[in-house]
Amino acid sequence: MNAARAGAELATWMEREFGHVFKHPDLGAMALTHRSAGSRHNERLEFLGDSFFNCVVALMLYEAFPGADEGALSRQRATLVSGETLAQIAAQRGVGEHLLLGSGELKTGGYRRVSILADALEAIVGAVFLDAGFEATAAVVRRLLGARLAELPAVAELKDPKTRLQEVLQARAIALPEYTLTAVSGDPHDQSFAVRCEVTALALATHGDGASRRRAEQLAAERMLALLPPDRRKLS
Repeated sequence: MNAARAGAELATWMEREFGHVFKHPDLGAMALTHRSAGSRHNERLEFLGDSFFNCVVALMLYEAFPGADEGALSRQRATLVSGETLAQIAAQRGVGEHLLLGSGELKTGGYRRVSILADALEAIVGAVFLDAGFEATAAVVRRLLGARLAELPAVAELKDPKTRLQEVLQARAIALPEYTLTAVSGDPHDQSFAVRCEVTALALATHGDGASRRRAEQLAAERMLALLPPDRRKLS
């Protein structure tokens, strides 16, 4: 496929999935270029897009939930802009199929990796901002997240698993869980963490794995919540 045809197909896909036609197509191409594929990669655009996502989502939530307090809005925003959420959106819109990756990332399935997909989506938003300004980018973010905003669960359900587990145990006068890092594996740029969560008073323990220690702890806490007897999962 020649460069002109490839560029036209990329532009068509960008317009269909994001509702934006780039005046500067090189920005769109850069947003899809992982650092493993060259020096003109998407990390600076990712930085810009990450900030923009947070800004626009905060505005969307402020408008949609006039009675919610700061803590509730923060939890809702964290849900909408989490790496998992952004990676799901990126995958649904075919971002992985258009990524430019180095040979190493291609061999290890980088086009499916949560962090790479989420970063690329943020980079696309950053590229749109540089290409067309605030209003055009806000429209793209609303297009990407509008449906998920309408489907947000109740505020209480948006508390992260560690917080929910702590509250459940405190309500029952049970000592807080202990989290222990049990393993770290992988290369420095692609590490995996393993964590053990133990509630000694109930003789229960779970494990979690993740790309960060925090993510591993959250998964272990979520599994612990699932193990608790039904009467201990609910607050009084």
